[in-house]
Amino acid sequence: MNAKLQKWRNLSILWSAAKQSDAASASVSCALHHGPDTVEELLDRHVVKKEKKSLDEEEEELLAARRLTSTRREALALYRDILRATRFFPWPDQRGVPWRDVLRENARREFEEARFERDPEVVTRLLIGGRDAVEAALEKLAEKHRQQVEKDRGDGR
Repeated sequence: MNAKLQKWRNLSILWSAAKQSDAASASVSCALHHGPDTVEELLDRHVVKKEKKSLDEEEEELLAARRLTSTRREALALYRDILRATRFFPWPDQRGVPWRDVLRENARREFEEARFERDPEVVTRLLIGGRDAVEAALEKLAEKHRQQVEKDRGDGR
């Protein structure tokens, strides 16, 4: 910005000097109307230069890439945990289909629906919700198992 301002000041000084003498006026108007001497000068004057990225911007891009790979890893780990947890649900539902298969189908469908989600907040929310659901299901299963063991011990006395 300062360079442009200085350039305009120089031009205004030249212009005022040119008004004082006809010979100077001819050379100034010639210099003003003939344009740049080379293509590089033309490009330098009229093309907006791309600013070099600062280290902060480069670091942010690296962090974003790491975040994507880390959320990908977390999603795969969650999916594997869901598959492992479904092993504990072998009994059939009302249709005769094992709950294990129903839960796996539902997990697959939900992961496929969210496959192309790019918003980090939404992805994080989905991962947290999925992790909480798996933990809650396993806790509920463990509690029912404990109750069943207590009931069996009470009946055996």
